[in-house]
Amino acid sequence: MHTVVVESPNHKGAVAEAAIAYEAVRLGIEVFKPLSEHSRSDLIFEVDGSLYRVQCKTARRYGEVVVIHLLSTSCTPSGYVRTRYGTDEIDLIAAHCHELERSYLLPFDGKVGSQTAIQLRLSPPQNGQRAAINYTSDYEFPGAVAQLGERRHGMAEARGSSPLSSIQSVAGEQRVVGAHEFRNLFGYFMERVELGEEILVTRRGKPVVRVVRPHVLMPDGA
Repeated sequence: MHTVVVESPNHKGAVAEAAIAYEAVRLGIEVFKPLSEHSRSDLIFEVDGSLYRVQCKTARRYGEVVVIHLLSTSCTPSGYVRTRYGTDEIDLIAAHCHELERSYLLPFDGKVGSQTAIQLRLSPPQNGQRAAINYTSDYEFPGAVAQLGERRHGMAEARGSSPLSSIQSVAGEQRVVGAHEFRNLFGYFMERVELGEEILVTRRGKPVVRVVRPHVLMPDGA
């Protein structure tokens, strides 16, 4: 006899939270869980010495769009009530898409908090629209976590980039990362170097190695 598993919203939420925690731990992030049952944050991430309150969500795929709903739903004597999260309650939104088996990490600021849902695209729209488009590739965990470490050192603000909203930096710029972060996200940083970015790896605040894309030497007479 086969057991049929009914995927209730609670079950999907639990699976999403576990997948998000696994992805974070896999990248070397310390993960904590609040003891209080009705906390607005589901998990706590420690990244490069800073703590971030994380609200976990289930993302749903609709064609080439992944939708993350941002409202919380609670049951009250008068029925179900939907409320918004505040920037004083959470710092990050982490979402897991069961269809894609991918997790995403987004900053939670006033702009995000004013919306009821966020749409991330898997591919460019057919109508050629480029403005106001968010792509899933910009919010996948490795790059998003790397950006968090960058914010910790004040790099993002110095370059004028918005937190986690532009994961890719400008080619030719130098990014400073700790040795622990570089080891955990080695593949991601190698991709950045291939695109022309310079990576300065530090250990205990002191530079130890600079990783750059090698220049191709042209043969004599070329």
